[in-house]
Amino acid sequence: MNPVETRLKELMLASLDGDARSYGILLNDLARHLRFYFLRRLSDAHKGDADDLVQETLMSLHTRRATYETDRPFTAWLHAIARYKLIDHFRRNRIRATVPLDDAEDLFAVDQSGAAADRMDVERLLQSVPEKARDLIYRTKIEGQSIAEVAQSTGLSEASVKVGIHRGIKAIAAKLKGRADDDR
Repeated sequence: MNPVETRLKELMLASLDGDARSYGILLNDLARHLRFYFLRRLSDAHKGDADDLVQETLMSLHTRRATYETDRPFTAWLHAIARYKLIDHFRRNRIRATVPLDDAEDLFAVDQSGAAADRMDVERLLQSVPEKARDLIYRTKIEGQSIAEVAQSTGLSEASVKVGIHRGIKAIAAKLKGRADDDR
């Protein structure tokens, strides 16, 4: 399980048990996470709607939090809510995805098995570094959060975040170098 999923699920479980502080942290973390989610899916003309979609999703999460099945991944449940909010937004605003004919080849199926294998390799490599470094790398390099955002949400200084990322990447590089030496 990736570190972000673990953290968010732990916060959700604690909030379901009545921990108001955990719930506040969860909502704060989810607001950033959902903002990235919506910005990646909205066209430039509709990027301004991202904050409204974040709020709608958080309100739905709040009203439906009792329906969360604790034995299931939290982010899958969250993304289902966010996806429905995005679809509702598209319908409400009569937004239709259009693609210029020059870009039509992008619509056809492409073999993604290599990308899936690469993701599995990245996950495996991330599992080989300490949890703190893994979380910092995941947040900045995979989720796209800034150093400042990660520092704020973790309570670390920006310098500590940078050092943690550097050490984690250095450990991964050493592991990869060891593999390359073994292949000779």
